[in-house]
Amino acid sequence: MLAWPTLADDDGWTGIDMRKAAVLFGLLVAAPAMAQTDRVEERSASALADDMAAGRTTAEALTRAYLTRIEAMNRKGPSLRAVIAINPQAVAEARARDAERRAGQVRGPLHGIPVLIKDNIETRENATTAGSLALADNRTGRDAPVVARLRAAGAVILGKTNLSEWANIRSNASMSGWSAVGGLVRNPYALDRTSCGSSSGTGAAIAASFAAIGVGTETDGSVVCPSAMNGLVGLKPTIGLVSRTHVVPISHSQDTPGPMGRSVRDVALLMTAMAGSDPADPATQSADTRRRDYAAGLSAGALRGMRIAVLRPAMPKALADAYDRALGCLRGAGAVLVEATLPDLPGLGEQELTVLKAELKADLDAYLATTPASVRTRTLADVIAFNEREAPREHRYFGQELFVAAQAMPGLDDPAYRKARSDGQARAAGAIDGVLTAASAQAIVSPTYGLPWLSDPVNGDQFSGPSASQLPAMSGYPHLTVPMGLALGLPVGLSFIGTANSDALLIGAGYAYEQAAAARVAPTYAEHVPDNPGTARD
Repeated sequence: MLAWPTLADDDGWTGIDMRKAAVLFGLLVAAPAMAQTDRVEERSASALADDMAAGRTTAEALTRAYLTRIEAMNRKGPSLRAVIAINPQAVAEARARDAERRAGQVRGPLHGIPVLIKDNIETRENATTAGSLALADNRTGRDAPVVARLRAAGAVILGKTNLSEWANIRSNASMSGWSAVGGLVRNPYALDRTSCGSSSGTGAAIAASFAAIGVGTETDGSVVCPSAMNGLVGLKPTIGLVSRTHVVPISHSQDTPGPMGRSVRDVALLMTAMAGSDPADPATQSADTRRRDYAAGLSAGALRGMRIAVLRPAMPKALADAYDRALGCLRGAGAVLVEATLPDLPGLGEQELTVLKAELKADLDAYLATTPASVRTRTLADVIAFNEREAPREHRYFGQELFVAAQAMPGLDDPAYRKARSDGQARAAGAIDGVLTAASAQAIVSPTYGLPWLSDPVNGDQFSGPSASQLPAMSGYPHLTVPMGLALGLPVGLSFIGTANSDALLIGAGYAYEQAAAARVAPTYAEHVPDNPGTARD
């Protein structure tokens, strides 16, 4: 078996910020440690908030406990490589939140809760690299508005998570979870399996209790796939509910940050803090009027009488068995299940790729123009040239043919791009809305993805089984995944998909399913899947 921890040990870059962090860990962790690692393992943000409110723990103690766990497991032990950088101000932030609590100034349910942020989202204390050596010096000193909202809600920014480099838009032959900065993220359920991507580090980190909640981003699948394959809940929100400003972009049509956690309630709390209007992001103009308290009124009875359209894509038997159990839980919770079929949509993938390539060139050039002078790559063309110069480190496992193809695209006034964008969005939205209308349903369910495949640096990702992400990604509609247990010892997810701005409905349905199924299983950090893995919750 390949020794995955050594994949990037010798390039001198996998520990960017981590060398400083090694010193900081001594300062951050070696102090009165009121909370031990086992006090945060598998604990929800909601439970930790209750503990702080009752005086059983503090934000500082929680922060130190998570830092201790990261130190023990990120580059040691299972060597998950899920975290790229630690916020050097994390303990100070936690102390400040504790002082506010003592003064009776509690900002909300996330007050004092440590949160991990994907490293394509800017935070003022750390570089934002998107996993690329080209952005190693991208220290903007600013918070993305979504991060600013979390700080305003009282959250403690713990650090930055690893990801598929450039959010997995560099190559068709990529290995999900690998970046030149962070190395390869390992799946906590089977260390030789993928954590998917591109929010790989957030997925593995939250599964491993490096924090209770974290933020990923999605263009197509990058929140829901790593959530499903790491036994998590993940929400790809309706486009325009969450700001994308100061997030390293791919596509303004499809990009969005999304919350990830081990429970639906935690994801709802995080989404409530993340959603809101941003004057710099026109898509969010009406977000303040559309956003909700997504955790309010969560009920185990939310599925009673709810009509749900059931998709049955081709899938292996182990996944089908898990799906059948999930459908049984939905039915047992009172849902009315209606069999449904998606229409054939020939050429949809080509339309999506046309949009992503055209928008990547325009959007990334615009973003790079805002980075500090220390960042020498000012355009996509500069990044391509940088990668060629740094090929031994950047092209170690795969190339950049998608970057090259994007650079060759005409501008956003190109008729072919405009047609692909308008037609693709309309077809994807029409497919979802058509299924909902035909079934008189409020939501659609399907397996989120297939089983986590073996990480393969030679052949790249080996996708197998269904994928539920494309239609909600292209339409801009919401997509929630909730754990439905294990298949052949590996985590799989159940997708809830709805029409535009049905985020609250999906969260409510997902919560009711979660309460009925109790399907999530904690990771075991096995080197590989056992010879005779179970398929049930136990």
